[in-house]
Amino acid sequence: MPTLILHRRDDWVPVGGARHLADLIPSARLVELEGTDHAYFSQDSDAILDETERFLTGTSGPGEPERVLATVLFTDIVDSTSRAATLGDGRWRELLEAHDALVRSHVERAGGRVVKSTGDGAFACFSGPARGIRCAEELVASATDLGLQLRAGLHAGECEAIGDDLGGLTVHIGARVAALARGGEVLVSSTVKDLVVGSGLAFVERGEHHLKVVPGSWRIYGLAGTSSLGPDAGTPAEHLTAADRVTLRMARRAPGVLRAVGRITMRDRTRA
Repeated sequence: MPTLILHRRDDWVPVGGARHLADLIPSARLVELEGTDHAYFSQDSDAILDETERFLTGTSGPGEPERVLATVLFTDIVDSTSRAATLGDGRWRELLEAHDALVRSHVERAGGRVVKSTGDGAFACFSGPARGIRCAEELVASATDLGLQLRAGLHAGECEAIGDDLGGLTVHIGARVAALARGGEVLVSSTVKDLVVGSGLAFVERGEHHLKVVPGSWRIYGLAGTSSLGPDAGTPAEHLTAADRVTLRMARRAPGVLRAVGRITMRDRTRA
């Protein structure tokens, strides 16, 4: 019968007994471990578990985690702490629930998945970067209807799949990119910008940045049409009338409307 014998070299129980036992049992495997205590749980129990796993399965240690290619999106509510203090716990909780529902709706419509809520923001993933960027743009615009101002950041790369969660350096970079954004702004890494060439999305360079706990410097870009909206940028969203909100929505979509009008005009001229 295959047998594993473990013994600590400097144990008060002489290691010679383990060696004699290994000699007497055919096919026995003796592993001498560092340490002084015969109780397996008192010193470096991981070494014992590793040797036991190796004996039973032929391998030891954690397996290679599954890695998936994804675009990660992080959003964050600007000045969430001060807003919570102003509104009070009950109203703030209702507002967060409305925010979470808005995020889920936009992300799912864009073909993405909300990985988890971050308390005052969200972490989502997409199969393609263009979908993630357009979702972020819509979220930043739609959040003003709730009286909220969002910032967003995206990065793309391989992530470690941990159940329904995602981890790894790609996720850390995405979170750091989002942290650089100002209110109303969507930032992307150079990786994302390069991946969406030909998509019609335009960007403005935001310079090179050293991201916390991430090696090297990273060139960051802002999505054209999104910008910082400081406290003096206009009427606070919570004071807007219904007519004001309609006007803002039309203003946000003005470039698209103008393009459509231009196409119709050119078509009419061609027919004439």
